[in-house]
Amino acid sequence: MSTCSTVSWDLDEPVPGTAPVARTWLLLEQPGPWGAKALTSSHLDPALGRALDAAVRGTGVRIALIRRPGRHADRGVPTERRVYAAHTVPGGVWLHGTTVEDPHRLLDLDFAALGRGDRRTFDWALDGAPHQGDPLALVCTNGKRDRCCALLGRPLAAGLAASGADGVWEVTHLGGHRFSPTVLVLPHGYVYGRVESHAVKEILRGAREGRVVVEGCRGNSAWERPGQAAELAVRSAVGEDAAQALTVVRTEGAAPRWEVTLAHCDGRHWRVTVAQGASAPPRPESCGASVLGSPARMEVTAVRELSVSPAMAG
Repeated sequence: MSTCSTVSWDLDEPVPGTAPVARTWLLLEQPGPWGAKALTSSHLDPALGRALDAAVRGTGVRIALIRRPGRHADRGVPTERRVYAAHTVPGGVWLHGTTVEDPHRLLDLDFAALGRGDRRTFDWALDGAPHQGDPLALVCTNGKRDRCCALLGRPLAAGLAASGADGVWEVTHLGGHRFSPTVLVLPHGYVYGRVESHAVKEILRGAREGRVVVEGCRGNSAWERPGQAAELAVRSAVGEDAAQALTVVRTEGAAPRWEVTLAHCDGRHWRVTVAQGASAPPRPESCGASVLGSPARMEVTAVRELSVSPAMAG
């Protein structure tokens, strides 16, 4: 039986505009096995997992569990855990880290402030500090959510770690199982699908230099899906790879059609038309799906550079 990722690949389903949405990521180390809903089905206190899940709703913060690549023997509760927070909106990108002994301290965070990009709440509550190492490569590997993530994600994470790449972690859930292996790169928040080891190394090299690799990119998690697709289309059209060069200024409309306005840090602006289509023929959206689906796809139909600013253009 074909896996969801094999079917998606065979049907050449486009990846732009499929990234998870989060202005700020909060990552908590949790070794050992993960269940399908890892926040409440791992060795993390399930009451804490439920509290964190409730606390981040509506704040722009997305929380996930991470662990180092390799075998995940059941070794009980760790004495220390690594914690990261990353804000991904261009112009305000940052990545901070810390170590905690008691993960309940995360409940001391002001999640609304964290979602707005205020790093002080992370530093004050958890003794956080700017991350000094290489960019983080977070590979989705939770086979309890979808077997493609385990079959394709775990070997990728293990291979990257074995090659000496720093900052490689397994992560619980990035969505889009059918694009496995899928990788989130922080601090800039770009997500990639169907990636191979050599491609991730190039992506990480670019991230260290403040650049974005467009090939295989699902989008920047800072934006909603139409904005993700529009930003990647502008990058392709003008050959822009600077990670923080483009900002989604405004998104007008609703499914199935949007007008997205983007600004470049040099003052240029574009208006991009994005249409929502349905992927055909129907296919499994995950290996565990009981019925076939027609996942939405973002289709860019026009990219227009504006001769004046959007405000002057009305």
